[in-house]
Amino acid sequence: MSDLEIFDRIESEVRGYIRSFPVVFDSASGSTLVTNDGREYLDFFAGAGVLNYGHNNPLFTQALIEYLQRDGIIHGLDMATSAKRAFLETFEARILAPRGLDYKVQFTGPTGANAVEAALKVARQATGRSNVVAFTNGFHGLSLGALAATGNKKYREAAGAPLDNVTRLPYDGYLGADVDTLDLFEKMLDDSGSGLDLPAAVIVEAVQGEGGINVASSAWLQRLRAITSARGILLIIDDIQAGVGRTGAFFSFEESGIVPDIVTVSKSISASGLPMSLVLMRREVDVWKPGAHTGTFRGNNLAFVTARVALDAYWADTLFVDEIAEKSELLRVALFEIAAANPTFGFDVRGRGLIYGIASTSHPDLAGQVAAEAFTRGLVIETSGARDEVLKFLPALTITEAELQRGLTIVRESLAAVLAA
Repeated sequence: MSDLEIFDRIESEVRGYIRSFPVVFDSASGSTLVTNDGREYLDFFAGAGVLNYGHNNPLFTQALIEYLQRDGIIHGLDMATSAKRAFLETFEARILAPRGLDYKVQFTGPTGANAVEAALKVARQATGRSNVVAFTNGFHGLSLGALAATGNKKYREAAGAPLDNVTRLPYDGYLGADVDTLDLFEKMLDDSGSGLDLPAAVIVEAVQGEGGINVASSAWLQRLRAITSARGILLIIDDIQAGVGRTGAFFSFEESGIVPDIVTVSKSISASGLPMSLVLMRREVDVWKPGAHTGTFRGNNLAFVTARVALDAYWADTLFVDEIAEKSELLRVALFEIAAANPTFGFDVRGRGLIYGIASTSHPDLAGQVAAEAFTRGLVIETSGARDEVLKFLPALTITEAELQRGLTIVRESLAAVLAA
C-alpha cells in the first residue's frame, strides 16, 4: 500500500497540490519541508503565500505554547478577548498609524474569499449600487461573489451558477506596454452609451499572483485611484497574496502612494499559517448593521496571538523591509540571467519583492515541466497564470540567502534537464 493510497481512495477528486507534490509531508521548519520518510525539500511555495515568515517560526510557536498552557481563549466568535485586543492595538501602532491609515478593521470568516465577499457586500451597501469592475487575470477567490470577479476560465466553469454584477476590463499591460488600459475604463464611464453602469467598486490586485505575476505600475494605480475618487467609486485592493511584506512593504499599494477605500488581507496576516482574514475600510464605508456579515470562525484567537508577535518582531523598524529588498534583488538578477542565457525561449521576468515569475512566451508548457523536474531534485515550486505558463517564485520572506541561491541552482539545473530531454 502506497503512502498516498488513503488520499486516492477517500479524498475528493478536487484535491490539487497533492498531485504536483505527491509525497506525505510530516514536519517543517523555516524553508524546509520533511516527508514522513525523512526526505527534505526546499520550499519556494510558502503555502501559496500563507507562510511569509516560514514554517513553525519559533517566535510564534513559543507564543502559542504559552497561550495554550494558560488556557487562553481559542474560539471567541466576535466577542472581546485579550488576544484580539492585543492584536488590534499592535496592528494600529505598527501598521496603520505609521502609514497614516485610518481604517476600521473587520474580522471575517477565516478565508481570503470570505474577506472579498465581505468587501464586495459592504461596498454595495455603502454606495447603493450593485455593479463591480474587476480585471483580466484577477483572482479573488472561489465562492460565488469572489468568483464573479475572478478571471480564470477553469474556476469560472466550476461555478454551476450565473456569475453576475461584474464588468471585466483589461489590467495594466494586458494590451501591451504602450496602451494605457484605463483609457477604456474612463471612456466607458463618461459615455452614457457604453453599457457600463456606475460601479459600486473596483477590485484589483496591485500584483496579480495566481493570474501570472502581473505587476500594475504606480502610475496606473494612481490614475485608477483618481478615476474612482472623482466618481464616488470605492477602490478595493485585494492584498491577500501580495500583502504582509510580500512585495517589500507591508501593503502592496504603498509604493504607489495611493490610499484604497477597502483592503482585503489574509494568508500571511496570522504569520503562523493559522486561518485569519481582515477587511480594512474607511470609517465612512463601515455601514454594516451588527451581525450583518458573520462567521463562526471569525475569532481565531490563536491567529491573533501569532499575528501580534509577528508585527512586533518584524515591523517595529525597517530592518525586515531592507532584508526583503536585498533578497529581491538577488532573485531578480538571477532570473534575468536565466532569461539572457536562453534567448530563444523569449523568457519574460516579472514581479516585485519576493513574488516573481518567469515565463516562456514561445513554450507555455515549460514552466510546469521545470516545476515537476525541480520537485524530483528537492524543490517545491508552483506555476501560475491562465495556462500555468509562469514559474512562480514565492519563498518565505525569512529565507536565507544561501537557501535562495540553492533553490535558484535547482531551477537552473531543472531547466537544463528539461531542455536536454
